[in-house]
Amino acid sequence: MLYPLSLAVFRQKSREMPLTSFVREIGNMSKKFTKNEKHECRRGGAYIAPDSSPLSSTAGSSTALTEHGRWANLPPELLLDIIQRVEARETCWPGRGDVVACASVCRSWRQITKEVVKTPEQCGFLTFPISLKQPGPRDTPIECFIQREKATSTYRLYMGLSPGNLNKLLLVAKKVRRATCTDFVISLVGNDFSRSSNNYVGKLKSNFMGTKFNIFDSQPPKDSPVRSTNRSLQKTHSRQVSPRKPMFITAKISYELNVLRTRGPRRMKCDMYSIPASAIGQGGTAPTPTAFTNCNDEARLGFKTLKSAQNVPLVMRNKAPRWHEQLQCWCLNFKGRVTVASVKNFQLVAAAEPSQNVTVPEQEKVILQFGKIGKDIFTMDYRYPLSALQAFAISLSSFDTKPVCE
Repeated sequence: MLYPLSLAVFRQKSREMPLTSFVREIGNMSKKFTKNEKHECRRGGAYIAPDSSPLSSTAGSSTALTEHGRWANLPPELLLDIIQRVEARETCWPGRGDVVACASVCRSWRQITKEVVKTPEQCGFLTFPISLKQPGPRDTPIECFIQREKATSTYRLYMGLSPGNLNKLLLVAKKVRRATCTDFVISLVGNDFSRSSNNYVGKLKSNFMGTKFNIFDSQPPKDSPVRSTNRSLQKTHSRQVSPRKPMFITAKISYELNVLRTRGPRRMKCDMYSIPASAIGQGGTAPTPTAFTNCNDEARLGFKTLKSAQNVPLVMRNKAPRWHEQLQCWCLNFKGRVTVASVKNFQLVAAAEPSQNVTVPEQEKVILQFGKIGKDIFTMDYRYPLSALQAFAISLSSFDTKPVCE
C-alpha cells in the first residue's frame, strides 16, 4: 500500500517535469549530499551513496540529511515502479545514466535498482561498471568501437552504433613497451592507469616476439580459480601502504608462426581459463561476477590454472577465411561491420572437441569479431560467453607487431 504523502510528492514532481528530469534531480541531490560526508569513491566515477544514519551524520549535514531522507523513505512499491519505468525507457547511453542515478541515491534505491537491472546476458545492455566483466548476450552481439590514438599509445573502447556517435566510453588501454615484452594496461578511465587504483581492471602482456599473450584480471572469476601472479602483495601489505592489485591469468592467446613466410591471414588460438568449455553447451553457464571484490586475501593463498577434467577451458580459434578468385584476396563475411582490408581483422569461433557435445551450429557462431573501418577506428562485436573486458583484451593483441606471423 502506498503512503499518501509520498505518492502526492511523486505525482507533483511528475506533473512538473518529465520522469528522466525527475531522476536526474534526485541523483544530483544525492551527489550534493555526499560531498559533506567522508566516503570512498566507487569504480568508474559512478558514485553510489553510502547509507546515512543519525550516529554517523554530522551537524553540518543535518539539513541535507533531512532532504535526502525524503527519497530514501519512499515506499518500496512506489520506488520499484519508478525504477522500472526508468529502466524500461532508457535502453541506450547516455540515457542509461538515469538508471545509474537511481542507484546513487541511497541503499534502498541501490538495492532495488540492482534487482531491476539485469546482466548483459539477459538484457543486452551495459549499465554498471561490473557489466564489463559479465558475459554478453547469447543471440545478438553487443556492437562496440575501438579508437586508436597513436600519439599517446592509447586505445579507447566505446559503445555506439556508428563511429560518429561514440557516446559511451567503456574501457581505455595504454600500450607500454618494455625491453622484453609489451603491456596493454586497461582502466575504466583515460587518465589513471595505476595498478593500485580502483580504476585498474586488468592488462594484456605479450612475449618478446609478440606471438603469445596473457590476459590478467584484477580479480578471479566467480567460481573459477585461476593462477595469481602477485609477488609483492605480502610485502606491501606489511608496510601499511596501498598495495598493488593482484593479477590473475584468465586467458592465453597464441599466434601461429609463419615459418615459410607464405602470404595469408594470421592464425590465432585463445585458451579461456576462466570460462569452462561447457558454457557453450546446452544449459551451460559462464562465470558472472556481481560486484568488484577485494582479492588480496585470496591472492595470498594462490590459485591454480584451470586444468582439471571437470573444468576444461573454452578454446577459440579464428575462423578460416576463403580465397576470392575475382578479388584475389582472403575474405570473411563481417556482415557490413568491417569495410577495410587488414591483417588485423579476425573472427573467433569455439573449437570444441567431439567429446564436449557442442552442436555444430553453436561452433559456427561468431563469438568475437574485430576489424578495421577507417583510419585508427575499428569495430569490436562480442557475445556470450565473452565479456567486454575479455573481448577488448583479445582485440588489443591484434594491434601488437608480429613480424614472424605474417
